[in-house]
Amino acid sequence: MGISLKPEHLKRYKDIARLLIKYGHSDLLPTAGLEEALPASERETEVVSDPQAEELADDLEKMGPIFIKLGQILSSRADLLPPSYLKALSRLQDRLEPFPFSEVREIVEEELGVRLTKAFSSFDPTPIAAASLGQVHRAVLHDGKPVAVKVQRPGIRKQIAEDMEALETIAEFLDKHTQAGERYRFTQVLDEFRADLLRELDYRQEARSMERIGENLAEFDRIVVPRPIADYTTSRVLTMNYIRGTKVTTLSPLTRMEIDGEALAEQLFRAYLKQILVDGFFHADPHPGNVFITDDRRIALIDLGMVGHLTPSLQEKLLKILIAISEGNSEEAADIAVGIGDIQKDFKEAEFRRRVAEIIFGQQGAKSADIQVGKAMLAFSQTSADNGIWMPPELTMLGKALLNLDEVARTLAPEFDPNESIRRNTASLIRQRAFKELSPGNALSAALEVRDFVEEMPRRVNRILDMLAKNQLKINVEAFDESTLIEGFQKVANRISLGVVLAALIIGAAMLMRVETHFQLFGYPGLAMICFLVAAGGGFALILSILINDTWRRRS
Repeated sequence: MGISLKPEHLKRYKDIARLLIKYGHSDLLPTAGLEEALPASERETEVVSDPQAEELADDLEKMGPIFIKLGQILSSRADLLPPSYLKALSRLQDRLEPFPFSEVREIVEEELGVRLTKAFSSFDPTPIAAASLGQVHRAVLHDGKPVAVKVQRPGIRKQIAEDMEALETIAEFLDKHTQAGERYRFTQVLDEFRADLLRELDYRQEARSMERIGENLAEFDRIVVPRPIADYTTSRVLTMNYIRGTKVTTLSPLTRMEIDGEALAEQLFRAYLKQILVDGFFHADPHPGNVFITDDRRIALIDLGMVGHLTPSLQEKLLKILIAISEGNSEEAADIAVGIGDIQKDFKEAEFRRRVAEIIFGQQGAKSADIQVGKAMLAFSQTSADNGIWMPPELTMLGKALLNLDEVARTLAPEFDPNESIRRNTASLIRQRAFKELSPGNALSAALEVRDFVEEMPRRVNRILDMLAKNQLKINVEAFDESTLIEGFQKVANRISLGVVLAALIIGAAMLMRVETHFQLFGYPGLAMICFLVAAGGGFALILSILINDTWRRRS
């Protein structure tokens, strides 16, 4: 059974098929039915055994925003790709081709409802960054305040909707017809990817995320988050404070000497641990292109379109996993994973525990400069999926964020040890969680439960004592019905006995076949044939009884 291809998406099917053939996994295409989307002349000539990393980045860029986003995700997967590919794909983060200023002017004026010169005293037509979904321009408000204006690419929403529909067709087929699809649930992954993209397409949500994260990190004096300008922000235009600075990856040797890299890395790591384990709301894309060193030597976090949410129960379990990884306790980490994951029917527990131990022990033997908590988290999630445990998607998002954070921290301080930072900050994080849980709302809820308990206790105690005094207290204990159990055993014994008798008749009849006699049936010794017929009738009756009784029992 092949894929139900939609004619309007044939060109996109062809592009995806060519990409997969060119960069590997071509054996998947005949199974998926995608190979037919390519002309016969292209099916062999496009196959490249050793693709170049730069070509992959170029091809993804040409295919549009969804595939650029996929490339951005792959650029942080050091556990999957070699360094040359990571470097090539990382340029997709902030060096895309900008769209014309005439379209920028049209979108801004349409969204804000005024002419560009009315909204801003100056607006730089040259963008300072161009990403997959939009580009950023410098501008100045009429009160003299410098701002950065992010403008969404024209027609991007329609293009994303069409690409997602094509990808969804492929994902559904893989889920139904491949073992990898059954295990990794490509449709569910695609749904999560779509939800993330839709959130990023609404700049008002990013503005709210900037406000919330900025407030949550207010206690960190070395970290700054830009704040949105509400009156100049819509779903397609985001205006925020302009922060001057240098990307952490482009710091000069002189600047590195002037900053306190160890202190910056420690505070950045602690801030993310607080977001993840205390606030339950974190910046999910801290790749080096989104981390700046400001002119006053602080860390600026920009581009907060991708954020993660964690429930309190999941926060606590993730905290335990992080502690187990940092302490080298593989058994504890595996136990927690089994508790929070969705265990599949093909779960291989022994292999899972062995591979978790390898991941964690590998962390323990590494030098501080080589330790990557994020990589360990991603490997942990991958190992779970490979062995039949489907982990919450938040775990993968957390691993990706921590992997990027590891890279930033190593850039600021090559000898920074993230495991040691987790151990240092665990106690204070637990205290913060405890104080958060003692909020007025939680305290009021607990007080109401205590009140209900106190109010009901005297009445319940009096009822129990009265029943004791009258000898009416009964305790219901659910156990096996002995009569039903004995009856079942008797039926089994009867069937076994009948089976033995029938077997004896068959054996006896076979032996009587050798005895010569004048009494015959159907040309055979009569007594032997009678035994055979009785055995056949009894066997038929036994089979009929089993089928009738078992079918009736299942229906009842």
